Amino acid sequence: MSKKSGFISEDEYLRLSRDLNNMEYEVKRSEALTNILQLLESEQPFERVVADILKIVGEFLQVSNVSLYKWDEKGENIVSILEWIPDSGVPLLSLVSNEFRTEYIKKCMESGITEYVADISERNSVLEELGIKALLVVPVNVNGKSSMYIGIADTDPDRRWRENTIQFCFDVAKIIQNILLKRIDKNSLISSYTALKEILDNVGSGLFVIDKDTKKILFANNTMKLMANDDMEGKFCNSFGYCGMKHNCEKCDVLDKACIAFETYATENHSWYDIKFNEISWVDGRKVSLCNIQNITEKKKIEKRIEFQANNDFLTGLYNRMSCENDMEKYIALAEENDEHGYVMFLDLDNFKHINDGLGHQYGDMLLKMISLGLQQIKGIENSCYRMGGDEFVIIVVPSEKKRLPEILKEIKYLFNKPWDLNGTEYYCTMSMGIVSYPDDGHDVNELIKKADIAMYSAKKAGKNRIEYYNNKEESSSIKRLDLEKNMRRAIAIGGNEFEVYIQPIVDTYSEECIGGEALIRWNCAKLGFITPNDFIPLAEHLGLIIFIGELFLRRVCSILKKWSDMGINKKIHINLSIVQLVQNNIVEVIKEVIKDTGVNPANIVLEVTESLAINDINHMKRVIREIKELGIEIALDDFGTGYSSLNYIKQMDFDIIKVDKIFIDDIVSDDYAQTFVKLITELSDKLNVKVCIEGVETREQFDTLRDIRVSMIQGYLFGKPIPYRDYERKFLGIEKYDEFKEGKV
Repeated sequence: MSKKSGFISEDEYLRLSRDLNNMEYEVKRSEALTNILQLLESEQPFERVVADILKIVGEFLQVSNVSLYKWDEKGENIVSILEWIPDSGVPLLSLVSNEFRTEYIKKCMESGITEYVADISERNSVLEELGIKALLVVPVNVNGKSSMYIGIADTDPDRRWRENTIQFCFDVAKIIQNILLKRIDKNSLISSYTALKEILDNVGSGLFVIDKDTKKILFANNTMKLMANDDMEGKFCNSFGYCGMKHNCEKCDVLDKACIAFETYATENHSWYDIKFNEISWVDGRKVSLCNIQNITEKKKIEKRIEFQANNDFLTGLYNRMSCENDMEKYIALAEENDEHGYVMFLDLDNFKHINDGLGHQYGDMLLKMISLGLQQIKGIENSCYRMGGDEFVIIVVPSEKKRLPEILKEIKYLFNKPWDLNGTEYYCTMSMGIVSYPDDGHDVNELIKKADIAMYSAKKAGKNRIEYYNNKEESSSIKRLDLEKNMRRAIAIGGNEFEVYIQPIVDTYSEECIGGEALIRWNCAKLGFITPNDFIPLAEHLGLIIFIGELFLRRVCSILKKWSDMGINKKIHINLSIVQLVQNNIVEVIKEVIKDTGVNPANIVLEVTESLAINDINHMKRVIREIKELGIEIALDDFGTGYSSLNYIKQMDFDIIKVDKIFIDDIVSDDYAQTFVKLITELSDKLNVKVCIEGVETREQFDTLRDIRVSMIQGYLFGKPIPYRDYERKFLGIEKYDEFKEGKV
């Protein structure tokens, strides 16, 4: 099935499932009636024939009891003749007294009520005691009088008699009536044929009878005539081709068999049919073939759509995880058999959570659909793209397309390097990808997906928006990742004290005095030792633990600032907020709570946001920044110049500080372009009343060049590396022993 097929909603899926159940019910109902019709000409005793009919009815309806009653010889009481029960059932209806049965059926027939539901009438306490929750009584009329009754009972409290079930029971009653009439007057062929015709015309499915010798159609019911758009009677059966051998009777052996069933497709009207042939005795005693035809075209369509739903992703229409695993098994086996190889690519969107949390899930869904459509349009992978769940995709490059791998990767990169139009606004969403080769890197589906995931995580760790191939060294890296995750969760569970505050000084360019600093988180793990931010921050974001860690870090820095304020020292400290934190709907409330709990002066706080978030979620960010600034906090734009933004965004966002990335500083002494860029930023920022801070200053020459350009603040190794905040206090603030100060000894 093509992956470009349409897909159905959950409500539509449920409706189709109900429709399919109804169609299956009708097929089984038709089959049950066909089986009963075969008993019309049975030479068995009446009781034996009716017993077989009751069994067919009971098994089809899946009820507790089916019985046949008649009036006694005096015509005073209704007595039980036959009763069918399941193998594990109890003969409930025979336990009902003749008096009660007679009274109950009389009242039902007089009032026209044939259906009983246990909880609506106290007068049926006898049935309640027997556990009968639903009872259906249908009369069998002979010569204008109700001489017999069919009773159908069920102990299921949820049983409700549907209209088509009631009609089925009345059809059965007519067949029993016909058997009685034939037994009463065996010589009356006209009477038998008329009664039989009435039954067959009301069955609901197409029925026709074929003379096995002449192969002419003796009878066709009204439904069959409408289906064939022909009267049919008296014509040869091969004129219609329902046996599947149209105009080829010499090779057709359908009529030679007592019973045969199959499905066939009619090209003339593009329809599917379920067909059953059964040998029966006709009213005149000759052997004929009764053909029962059910149009199952809608059933086939529903089955096809349900199959699509089972194998395809509900949102995007791509194949799902189950299809991916099945297809991978097939491709791996073929590659091994033919000594070939292909590729499995594991793709994960970068920062997709920001779209969902910042804009809403409807925009996230829109983006997933657009990405899925874009992948399907890349030649070589049109029918081998799979959504594994969330924002994860797998792409299989089959051996026949392996030579196109460089071109495929080029087109995938191009797809993600351009902005996505979400409801009239452009957003950037990149991806990280891991690639494995099969069967070179593994023969097992789960093993290959795991290794591709490991390679993808390496791409994330290396800075995202890139592609990495799997290598054996990454296996140990994956084990390290699991170890990091376990210890990170443990560190959080015990209060997060292993996460420490480091501060790097920020210096005024003209006075060369420390005017503040940037607070940076470090993890001193009790079991693994010192862990760098590059190792644990991406993992914390990936696991969703960064929110807890970020808030914990914010509280600690604010508590430090409060301590300094109490000592009469007021310095501005920059604190990074991760993208994951910033897209939380309650981020402003969290900051308010931290300010209130710690008592910090908001004027001493500078919150840094990344450039990528400012671009992707501009409307959300404008509101968040406005509300944070209203608290008295300054906002800095970090990593300016590394992404897509411009000074126009700075004006829209109302930033207080621009932090220019280190890449522009490395060659600023000799690179005219770098000098021009920084000078332009500085001059335009002055007009916007925005301060500029340059990161990564390591030499005196760089510092002098930046001071000549009139940059206001610098940060870098020239004046100090990030150090524990206690060391920062001693080195830059002149605080030697805070504990003694707190106790009043200093």
